[in-house]
Amino acid sequence: MPPFDIPEGDPFGPHNLPYGVFSPSGSQERTVGVRLGDHVLDAGAAARALGSPHAGLLARPSLDALLAAGRPVWSDVRRAMREWVTTPEHQEALAPCFHPLSTVTLHLPFQVADYVDFYSSEHHARNVGQIFRPDAEDSLTPNWKHLPIGYHGRSGTVVVSGTDVVRPSGQRKAPADAAPVFGPSIRLDIEAEVGFVVGVPSELGSPVPLDGFREHVFGLCLLNDWSARDIQAWEYVPLGPFLGKSFATSVSAWITPLEALEEARVTPPERTHPLLPYLDDSGAGPGGYDLRISVAINGKVVAEPPFSTMYWTAAQQLAQMTVNGASLRTGDLYGSGTVSGPSENQRGSLLELTWNGRDPLELPEGKRTFLEDGDVVTLSAWAPGPDGTRIGLGDVTGRVVPA
Repeated sequence: MPPFDIPEGDPFGPHNLPYGVFSPSGSQERTVGVRLGDHVLDAGAAARALGSPHAGLLARPSLDALLAAGRPVWSDVRRAMREWVTTPEHQEALAPCFHPLSTVTLHLPFQVADYVDFYSSEHHARNVGQIFRPDAEDSLTPNWKHLPIGYHGRSGTVVVSGTDVVRPSGQRKAPADAAPVFGPSIRLDIEAEVGFVVGVPSELGSPVPLDGFREHVFGLCLLNDWSARDIQAWEYVPLGPFLGKSFATSVSAWITPLEALEEARVTPPERTHPLLPYLDDSGAGPGGYDLRISVAINGKVVAEPPFSTMYWTAAQQLAQMTVNGASLRTGDLYGSGTVSGPSENQRGSLLELTWNGRDPLELPEGKRTFLEDGDVVTLSAWAPGPDGTRIGLGDVTGRVVPA
């Protein structure tokens, strides 16, 4: 039966309605879908069945047209979707438009234009500093409290949840080695992150201010920034991440619109340094999001990083990456950086969880410092919703396969 009567407490009820792209069972055609419970609503078919003016926008093989349409349209479509799935009179017309989630194939929901990744958790940055610069007076770099640090990644290797991740190969050199060697990474890691999806583009030469965030960003998703720590350590000086990051970035098949997360907005941590005007959000209201993330390896939860602790907000990140006049494109994706909290069980990477391999994790399959072939990593999350409900974010899963 189509899910007109959602069980109480379902995190994918009418209060959520994330967007994705799917192919029905037995078909290779892709179309926009909206998740409701354990079903997927064919958004284009539903719009046609109910005579919606948005039918042409939703009957597409990707979310790109919807992303580019802008916030007034995003709000109209979401309002219509919620009315469609909660009005009993629509049930007969909508019933043929639902597909069981277990029977469909999910795809990367939008064409990724540019990809940027940040480094915005103070707890993560301090842990990394303590691991690699234990004798430094301050574990943070001098610029960290003044701007969101980031790097430009590779959009062509962003993959949808469920895609296998091939263990990358490259140069690596341990401190005691006389010369570098080439081969598969032996320190393969994950980074639990949140990705933000840009809808409306901006003009080259025109920075996007803090208050432009909600006009340009459509929604968010979970993101796993796979990292080959040994390749990264040898290559990153002086220009930063390169091959140790660019082999794969996994994202959820479901994009949660910002409008679904109004109840989850929170004030970010207190700023300890004065900010330049373009980053000063002191009067901007709650710019953070209360997202409760879980990291599981082979089914066992190993960490629960809280996104509410992120020092730099998504609006500040957007302002930083455009302040030099860089333009936005529909489908731009930017990652929050690894999400870590103050407790040991809130660290969003194996680098931190095992303290660079010093303290192995105990799993049913044995000890882990970094990932082994066959390991399956799953990120999941929820956020507070209206009236005590939960907003579920789509999982991100990836299995490591040999080089």
